Amino acid sequence: MASGTGGGGLFGRSNSGNVPTMRGLVSFIADLRNARARELEEKRINKELANIRQKFRDGGLNGYQKKKYVCKLLYIYILGWNVDFGHLEAVNLISATKYSEKQIGYLAVTLFLHEEHELLHLVVNSIRKDLLDHNELNNCLALHAIANVGGKEMGEALSSDVHRLLISPASKAFVKKKAALTLLRLYRKYPSIVQNEWAERIISLMDDPDMGVALSVTSLVMALVQDNQEQYKGSYVKAANRLKRIVVDNECAEGYYYYKVPCPWIQVKLIRLLQYYPPPEDSHIRKLIREALQKIMDSALEMPKNVQQNNAQNAVLFEAINLVIHLDTEQDLMVQISTRLGKFIASRETNVRYLGLEAMTHLAARAETLDPIKKHQSIIIGSLKDRDISVRRQGLDLLYSMCDPTNAQAVVQELLRYLQSADYAIREEMVLKIAILTEKYATDVQWYVDISLRLIAMAGDHVSDEVWQRVIQIVTNNEELQIYAAQNILQYVKSDCHETLVKIGAYLLGEFGHLIADTKGCSPIEQFLALNAKMRGCSSSTRAILLSSFVKFVNLFPEIKPQLLQVFRAYSHSLDSELQQRACEYLALATMPTDDLLRTVCDEMPPFPERTSALLSRLHQKHATTSDKRTWVVGGKDANADPKEFSLVRSNTGLKRSFTEPVRKDRTPGAANGTNGVNTLSSDLAGLDMNIDTNKVLKAPNLASAAHLSPDWEIGYNRLLLRAEGVLYEDAQIQIGLRTEYRGQLGCLIFYFTNRSSFPMGSFTTTLDNRSAEQLKTDIKGLPDTTIAPDGQTQQTIMFEAKNVFANPPTIRVSYLAGALQGLTLQLPVYLHKYMDPAELSAEDFFKRWKQIGGAPREAQRIFGLRNKNYTMNMGFVRKVVQGFRWGILDGVDPNAKNIVGATVLHTTEGKFGCLLRLEPNFDTHMYRITIRATDEAVPPILIKAMEERLAQGVEGLS
Repeated sequence: MASGTGGGGLFGRSNSGNVPTMRGLVSFIADLRNARARELEEKRINKELANIRQKFRDGGLNGYQKKKYVCKLLYIYILGWNVDFGHLEAVNLISATKYSEKQIGYLAVTLFLHEEHELLHLVVNSIRKDLLDHNELNNCLALHAIANVGGKEMGEALSSDVHRLLISPASKAFVKKKAALTLLRLYRKYPSIVQNEWAERIISLMDDPDMGVALSVTSLVMALVQDNQEQYKGSYVKAANRLKRIVVDNECAEGYYYYKVPCPWIQVKLIRLLQYYPPPEDSHIRKLIREALQKIMDSALEMPKNVQQNNAQNAVLFEAINLVIHLDTEQDLMVQISTRLGKFIASRETNVRYLGLEAMTHLAARAETLDPIKKHQSIIIGSLKDRDISVRRQGLDLLYSMCDPTNAQAVVQELLRYLQSADYAIREEMVLKIAILTEKYATDVQWYVDISLRLIAMAGDHVSDEVWQRVIQIVTNNEELQIYAAQNILQYVKSDCHETLVKIGAYLLGEFGHLIADTKGCSPIEQFLALNAKMRGCSSSTRAILLSSFVKFVNLFPEIKPQLLQVFRAYSHSLDSELQQRACEYLALATMPTDDLLRTVCDEMPPFPERTSALLSRLHQKHATTSDKRTWVVGGKDANADPKEFSLVRSNTGLKRSFTEPVRKDRTPGAANGTNGVNTLSSDLAGLDMNIDTNKVLKAPNLASAAHLSPDWEIGYNRLLLRAEGVLYEDAQIQIGLRTEYRGQLGCLIFYFTNRSSFPMGSFTTTLDNRSAEQLKTDIKGLPDTTIAPDGQTQQTIMFEAKNVFANPPTIRVSYLAGALQGLTLQLPVYLHKYMDPAELSAEDFFKRWKQIGGAPREAQRIFGLRNKNYTMNMGFVRKVVQGFRWGILDGVDPNAKNIVGATVLHTTEGKFGCLLRLEPNFDTHMYRITIRATDEAVPPILIKAMEERLAQGVEGLS
């Protein structure tokens, strides 16, 4: 952030033409620039510091003088010299009335002080005063100081004032921009500073007519969404709507076009924000996104000659490609991008190649088939030799992601070939990926062992502990690997090999050396000599593993016991305390009168328990700490297996392996686990738990839920329970009309929002909360206008499909800006009876079906009376309610003429349900008895509850 707003240079001309320049400052700067040696510069600075210190001691300085001397201190500080006084005078300048003096004070605070500085608490009240000031320039200076210096204490004290500036209708656009960016800076440092209750108001500013404000707020919302998707889900519709208006409708201020591209910065941010949520189910929102994406694709067909325009266009295009891949629903667009990406990865421009490879990696993570990507396999392999290391890294990611059983061996061979000449910076990552692919796609046990040992031999120091430990885990858990692995590792150990191979050899030969003891060249003494030859050149930790292997040899090969005891005796005098302790313990075990304890301690290690591969954890952890979290991990579709389990901070997925890991019943964990060396090694090999903990953010209340219904919501709701159209809600500012139509299991609701005030409504937003989402499917067919003029009207259509029996009606949140943010939460009259059609039955059919359905659990009965004894109760009222609940009244069926009998059919996607009613009103006691039977046991209680609430209100409540 810039430290000043408006005005001229701090060390040259003043920000006001009629104010004299600080000649002393200009002269001092000239003296320093003319100093030919450092000693002369230091001498001049020391002289000036002494002068300034004396001036501050004497006191009596006016504002101009304080400003001049603080400017000199600032210049000295900027040059790199230590300034240990004058901070308090700089802080005092913040309270100055003149802008030029206040500006220097704020600049000094941002440079001299840090968030833990002891003087910082002195400026909080001055900053708050400037935040509350009606002078926009003072507001901006205060915001800059908070953003650049503000720590947790300052943020908690002033964040509410910053938020007030952001949402205030009186704030100028450039103040809102800075307030949004200040909140973003504070949030990134201390997330708890942004309060949960601000979510709805912040989201509403994404509709701000000023593009700069919308851009800044979108940046803030992007950061907030990454930590709490549910709380900021309202931003999705805002982003889709604004993107369409910018791209398709060209709603962009002239000053925000960048080489004919309308505000590419906000386009990129909006498209990325849309990737933080699952693909929308609402057809209208999908249509908005599709139109915008198609327009972006069409605009990029022609390559502009202007480099800047091309860069801006490509930035938007590649982000749009990522969104198409994320949505994975637009097949036409998917075909287009597959073709384009092939051209991009072969481009002459480094940036285009990099972005093309990255987008193709994303495609590999999501695509159902990798065939379109495999067509470019030769080009992708060639990218490993690109002159730019970023392109090489991205090519490596793509090769890793595009692997499947058909090309795995070829890709692994290419990666091994490239490993020998690869940059040191990416070798460890390459080793991890080769190890994972080898394990994942190995169909031949010998191929797995050959590649794994060859990889470790080639990579040497770039092999992380997880890699060689994983090899041991798999060999231990798969009997068919053990003999082949032991033979091969022995050959490596006999040659000049890396220390990592010695560790593997020590463990595997200690466990499985007896399986190859009868093989030529693999006798016990040859195994011992091969391992012992590596003792002197290895690190202490490797020697410890070798000693543990030798104590196993004592148990397995008694014929070489003298040589083994000699090693233990030699290391019992080691200066390394760990090695000395091991050697002494192993020597004591090996020289006991009987071998019973030795056999128990050296029993074969049990199989390792099945667990998430530490290789994947190690590979994916690097993406978890980025400021902009991705919605996918590098890897194929199995690594991004379930899109429903959507999370920005991805937990590490388990590795799907070709190898099974059965627990062998002939092995039991013996006391070997308790020995010093073996216990350490087994815990080392247990794998690392490197899952990243996400910040536990307290969830904000869902203002669209039934828990936050607005006062007087029942009036319109009760009225429309029995009617197809009417007024759902009205007050002095807004009227919400509703027209409904139901056909079978489908229901259509058309809302009419009328602005009854004399002021326009801005950022008009509706948010649906469906508590019965599994049984009641919703589809938004249109969105209301974001702005409603005085006496103007806008409308919205929402479809509801009853998939099965549901109990809870949905609610809708209506919010808009009319000076301040106004909000209403209303329950919608979408109830189960709306999906019923009256039926006609004869008396015979009625009683036949009544008996067929039977009693509980398909029957519900309720006895209740009027809630208000002043209300009346008559037959006309009762029949009107029953018909309003869409029952077909069957006259003459019940012997008692005052009783009402009814029949209806409930329509759902999963089937139709017959329902029968018997209502017995007692007009003398003002009591009702309702009995309902239905072919589905869930239906009667729901229908009775609604009818009870309506009938209990009495005839006066029916208006």
